[in-house]
Amino acid sequence: MIDWLSFDVVAHLWQSTLVIGVVWLMTLALRGNRAHVRHWLWLAASVKFLVPLSWFVSLGAQLEWRTASSIAQPAATFVMEEILAPPVIAAVASTPAAQPMSAWPWMLASIWAVGVAGVLFWWWRQWRLVRVALDQAKPIALGSACDVADLTVMSSAWRFEPGVVGIWRPVLLLPEGLADPLTPAQLNTVIAHERCHIARRDNLAAAVHMVVEALFWFHPLVWWIERRMLDERERACDEAVLSAGNDPDEYVAGIL
Repeated sequence: MIDWLSFDVVAHLWQSTLVIGVVWLMTLALRGNRAHVRHWLWLAASVKFLVPLSWFVSLGAQLEWRTASSIAQPAATFVMEEILAPPVIAAVASTPAAQPMSAWPWMLASIWAVGVAGVLFWWWRQWRLVRVALDQAKPIALGSACDVADLTVMSSAWRFEPGVVGIWRPVLLLPEGLADPLTPAQLNTVIAHERCHIARRDNLAAAVHMVVEALFWFHPLVWWIERRMLDERERACDEAVLSAGNDPDEYVAGIL
């Protein structure tokens, strides 16, 4: 069983690596396209790690087995079973005992479990910092000139840059005093950028990839995908802000 499991894991890893290579070539071909297309391609490459092709193969084999079992066996089959049964039983009885199971698969599994625990602990520490910043944040009124309708906006001394916290009930967390040096037009472009993250469900996509990183922490391309996803999602939001008609100069000034 361990041998088959090891084979399935290796097959799944090289298949996922092949998908990453295909996605990379596709993103190169789509360099002139919109960034959100490339972001979804990288997300698809990430999700592939969570969906082994062996599942579909097993499902197909199961369906094939059920279909074959419904076919009636011919009478000659029962005669052959009666004739061949004693030799088969004797052969099974004379089969030597199974060899002791190797210890290296269990060692690798232990190393993998320690790595998963380490990555999860790291993410937990990062989330604790965000949680503290959110707990100590205070609601902020930005005035009617800012587009904050249906958006919870809070100010925190722990944040160095604007960010959206949460997946299902997102909160826009702004650094304390950020609104003071910015004009309403500049602040609106910053808010529009963060609204784009909310509309695209970027936090959910990031959470999915965090699961991939925790489970496949040993695969270097998993961490490379994170960088690609981050770059493309920021470009996608920049494109959305500018395509909405915002002044590019005001947007750049607000970001800087």
